[in-house]
Amino acid sequence: MSEGPLAARVLDTLLREDYAGMRRYLDADHRTLDLPGGGDGEGRTVRLREGGFLTDLVVDPAQGIRLDEVFAAVRRLADPRDDVTAFERECRETAATLRLHENARPEVMDRLAHAPDDLRHGPGTFYETLAAYTDHPVYPTGRCRSGLTTAELRRYAPEFGPSFELAWAAVPHARVTAAGVRPEWWPAPEDLGLDTDSDVFPVHPLTAPLIRTDPTLAVADERHLRVRPTLSMRTVAVTSLTHLKLPLPTSTLGLRNRRTIVPGTLPDGARVERLLHRVLEQEHLPILLADEQTYGHAGTPLLGHLVRRFPAETARAHVVPVAALLAEDPAGGHVIERWNVRETFDAYLDALFRWNVVLFRYGIALEAHQQNVSLVLDDDRMLKLLLKDNDGALIDPDRLRTRLPENEQTTPYALHDARMMTHDREALARVFVTITLHLCAAALAFGLAERGLLPLRTGLCMIRERLDAALGPGDAFLRARTLDADRLPTKAMVTAGTLVDKARTGAADINKHYGPLGPNYLRDGMCS
Repeated sequence: MSEGPLAARVLDTLLREDYAGMRRYLDADHRTLDLPGGGDGEGRTVRLREGGFLTDLVVDPAQGIRLDEVFAAVRRLADPRDDVTAFERECRETAATLRLHENARPEVMDRLAHAPDDLRHGPGTFYETLAAYTDHPVYPTGRCRSGLTTAELRRYAPEFGPSFELAWAAVPHARVTAAGVRPEWWPAPEDLGLDTDSDVFPVHPLTAPLIRTDPTLAVADERHLRVRPTLSMRTVAVTSLTHLKLPLPTSTLGLRNRRTIVPGTLPDGARVERLLHRVLEQEHLPILLADEQTYGHAGTPLLGHLVRRFPAETARAHVVPVAALLAEDPAGGHVIERWNVRETFDAYLDALFRWNVVLFRYGIALEAHQQNVSLVLDDDRMLKLLLKDNDGALIDPDRLRTRLPENEQTTPYALHDARMMTHDREALARVFVTITLHLCAAALAFGLAERGLLPLRTGLCMIRERLDAALGPGDAFLRARTLDADRLPTKAMVTAGTLVDKARTGAADINKHYGPLGPNYLRDGMCS
């Protein structure tokens, strides 16, 4: 497999984010980029073309860009404090993962093609496995799990469809913080041969070696509970309707995006879920929420868990993550083609924008991206949207108070992570645009067009029309920041996630660090 497409995507991202001022080497009139080179500064001239997602110009992929050329440019431009070594390692690990996927894919697809049709139903792992073979819309090294070996990926990553048993740790009761009701299958300490005066926590096999270094803990070998990985890898399916989220010693979407579980995120996510339920009590919308009220932690990012329960009505439906819609289907075509493409996309956009515009009125912007939003479909049509993982929301408590009376169960002032609260409508709008609009809507329109499933102009016009319909007379601010904006905010994910630390980017949250503005693909001219 050639590394050219990956190198082109990486270079596109660096140019879009204007990493270290890379745009000063851009000649927009001639559509070229004079790429800085090695020690002598000599590089090559890269041809660019119009179009692309979130940018005015992208690298022409026909040139055969190499990763080494990209690395040489980054080294030339980088501040000495930038973590260029980690960036290069991330890119090379991604290239190795892509080769691994290319080799494994035929066998996995053949296995899924002959799987019982029941495996497509419920929030299981069928569509999650397919989604793992697709690239992230804006993060070029999205398939990388930093530091994991090929053997570990084959044994535990969702794209290979494995099953494995969890390890268990005996945790002294004094260290345990827990909430909710555990499932009936949760073992007692004596079932595992562990200290009966302790609590037991599930531990991912990749995390177990790190837990064993703690002399206050005892760890039982992998047994009792067999699971399958979902798209996030750190969340595993126990049954179709019950999943477990567990810490993993790896990073995705940047070196600083660790897949451990910060203890405070568990009660924060549970509180936001309760808040969303209160919104739904007042607003009748086609939205389902996963139950994330049962969790536990031992005060460390390596030892915690979240029990995720899905609504019973999803058991017989197709629960398709947005990230899986454009994946190749083992039965032929792409996943979304199992349904009418235009009608499904339209129904999805309608629900997506109605829900998120309503939330914006309450002062809430969800970081519900392609992995955390799923379509619940029967064999003919979309029924509802299913949401999970609410610990990345951004909330304006003053605006929220005007719509919902405070109570002890849902007040945002009780959140552990102060970064989840803001009094800045611009900050809320940036999350709405970069997550709801870019990742959940426009990325699909561009992806459908690339696969010949829906003309780009048609898809973008559908987005504009559905967003316009969701915005009411009182939504002038959000309209000005979306439909009527000259340019739209974009994230600088590679810059903040790997290359530049927070002390220098100034980003309190690396997932909310923004780069240069990008084109507004919703302006009227795109739909005429």
